[in-house]
Amino acid sequence: QVQLVESGGGLVQAGRSLRLSCAASGRILIVNTMAWHRQAPGKQRELVAAIYSDESTNYADSVKGRFTISRDNARNTVYLQMNSLKPEDTAVYYCNAYLYTGLEWRNYWGQGTQVTVSS
Repeated sequence: QVQLVESGGGLVQAGRSLRLSCAASGRILIVNTMAWHRQAPGKQRELVAAIYSDESTNYADSVKGRFTISRDNARNTVYLQMNSLKPEDTAVYYCNAYLYTGLEWRNYWGQGTQVTVSS
């Protein structure tokens, strides 16, 4: 059984920073891509940032220059440093990992953490 557990969300004023963490645990042999998605009320879930096994990264245009994704492979953990937050960043943020359990490659999702940015 694999679990992804996010932490670090909360309420913050515009212009401030937050750091999200997501730790994967359980039967994990290889972790390929790790990513953060978000879903605002009434909107579809969207990719925020992804980091691949070669450490290359990809960002949504709306967060480029403000957010930084990183990973600690020894801990199977991915981070999202969010700076210069805006009210439009308010959403539930979900961690995602594509990994190999020894039986199959599969996508796993965390339960989500709320980020609220006040103006």
